[in-house]
Amino acid sequence: MTRDDLQRRFERLSPRGAGAAIAVRVLPRSKKSEVAGFMPDGRLKVRLTAPPVEGAANRALVELLAQVLEVRAAAIEIVAGATGRDKIVSVLGLAPELVDSRLRAAGQPKPAVRGRRRSLSR
Repeated sequence: MTRDDLQRRFERLSPRGAGAAIAVRVLPRSKKSEVAGFMPDGRLKVRLTAPPVEGAANRALVELLAQVLEVRAAAIEIVAGATGRDKIVSVLGLAPELVDSRLRAAGQPKPAVRGRRRSLSR
């Protein structure tokens, strides 16, 4: 099954009984682990500090999504793409609308802190 077939089969968020399926693009070995928002094609973009070696990035992805979605890690499963950057992730126990809203909130850029810079020398 090609990546195009997977994308046609699953939308970005598609109902799966009592949960949702998410198309994810993983960027391993990043400076920071974070949900980076949605790509133009609808896939969720996730940056991970973990390397793509021996499943470390997959474990980091499950832990990050569990934290962001406020579910147990056992409720998240990588259904397809375990050895690639493009993955289909299943989330059990949350409605697709709730998954979407939590991911969008996590992917929003944080406002810049404004204030005066203080000089160390006086």
